[in-house]
Amino acid sequence: MRVILAEDSTLLREGLVRLLAEEGHEVPAAVGDGQALLDAVDAEPPDVVVVDVRMPPTHTDEGLRAALEIRRRRPGIGVLVLSQYVEKRYATELITADATGVGYLLKDRVAQVDEFLDALERVGAGGAAFDPEVVRRLVMRSSHADPLSRLTPRERDVLDHMAQGHTNASIAAHLHVSQSAVEKHVNAIFDKLDLSQAAGYSRRVLAVLRYLGS
Repeated sequence: MRVILAEDSTLLREGLVRLLAEEGHEVPAAVGDGQALLDAVDAEPPDVVVVDVRMPPTHTDEGLRAALEIRRRRPGIGVLVLSQYVEKRYATELITADATGVGYLLKDRVAQVDEFLDALERVGAGGAAFDPEVVRRLVMRSSHADPLSRLTPRERDVLDHMAQGHTNASIAAHLHVSQSAVEKHVNAIFDKLDLSQAAGYSRRVLAVLRYLGS
């Protein structure tokens, strides 16, 4: 894949460039701020951008705003957001806009190379990849208004994996159950949460996160 990086930490940025090159990916640009990212995408549109949320000059939300602008201009480009912390407002804004080809990982996850590369490939293929901790924060609710209270413990496990972007086959492997069992749990989740049926796993992730983030 062609990947453009936007990360203000030179050490992390250069490390990611080397990692991606070793994995056979092309990195046409690696930049340190949001405007440079937009310029790079306009010059050489990639398959995926990997972008930090907080970058110069204010170190608040420049990266996130650049990511949203890329999604608006070029919805076919995958966006994998990296963040030091779980920033619920930013994550919800990005995910509810369109969860096709979107990921949100904590930077600690980058150190787990296989997980980072798997997330990158899923996003590049038009899927979704959300850090488990991000998912947990997004679905947090007070007990009296928690829509998850209707779910069984196993259904909660399935929902957690589903919201991370895993397919039914992947969930079955992680939970050591059959794929047909996972499919039954997924149908039960949508019924209990009053969600319409969704064709394609990335759209079902979007439906779940929209409901839980509303």
